[in-house]
Amino acid sequence: MGKVIAISNQKGGVGKTTTCVNLAASMVAAKKKVLVIDLDPQGNTTTSSGIDKYFLEKTVYDLLVDNVPIEEVMIDNTSGGYYLVPSNSDVTACEVRLNEMFAREIKLRNAISNIKELFDYIYIDCPPSLNILTVNAMCAADSVLIPMQCEYFSLEGITSIIDIIDQLSQMVNPNLKIEGILRTMYDNRNILARDISKELKAKFGEKVYRTVIPRNIKLAEAPSYLKPALQYDKNSIGAKAYMLLAVEILRKDDANNADQLNDQDQEQAPSNSANTNVEVGE
Repeated sequence: MGKVIAISNQKGGVGKTTTCVNLAASMVAAKKKVLVIDLDPQGNTTTSSGIDKYFLEKTVYDLLVDNVPIEEVMIDNTSGGYYLVPSNSDVTACEVRLNEMFAREIKLRNAISNIKELFDYIYIDCPPSLNILTVNAMCAADSVLIPMQCEYFSLEGITSIIDIIDQLSQMVNPNLKIEGILRTMYDNRNILARDISKELKAKFGEKVYRTVIPRNIKLAEAPSYLKPALQYDKNSIGAKAYMLLAVEILRKDDANNADQLNDQDQEQAPSNSANTNVEVGE
């Protein structure tokens, strides 16, 4: 059954959409079947996937408000090779309409329940605010991946989103947890970035991915060409960083799955499920 990961940070401009698109494309390159759900009314994930957000037959609005089956909303011809539930400005009305509905917090969870087993990973790109769409994402998700810049105010923001995750896990989704904290737009020459990076690792330990995403012009350029960096310039350091992140995540998941099998069978887990050791930009 697919692992559902919400990609969220209440602070904008931290590389949330960039991470969603490029991690999804990297997982496809690793032979995984991936679905991306664009919950942001800006529709940047949709555009970065090579889909014209101004000429959509159906969007996540139809999925959540009109109960259109997800199979009828999904697009399978994205530039990144993953499936996509698209978004555009029409989704802005979702918040008003959902607030009028019963069990509004679990609309997305119910919508994806029948197709989870068809995918290895389902990534949800959340709006940069705590609204009913973000709550839907976290109710549907197994975990939350938090992209952040190594800046002072970003460090304050991460405390806020972790508090939100804790509250939602108590109220609506007891299984919700932090998937990982990803350092984005990282510049190793910046003393403040290095200091905050050390503070993050000291406070959150293994929750901080070893892979870091550097500042890279190719990552910034790729959306204007309507494709992930891997398709735009696979040799760029940005594309390689997201491939390393995918490898790190896959190794960690393999190790966790091996541990679960060990708990079930009371046998020794495979020895090749060691923690990955990849660092980019440090």
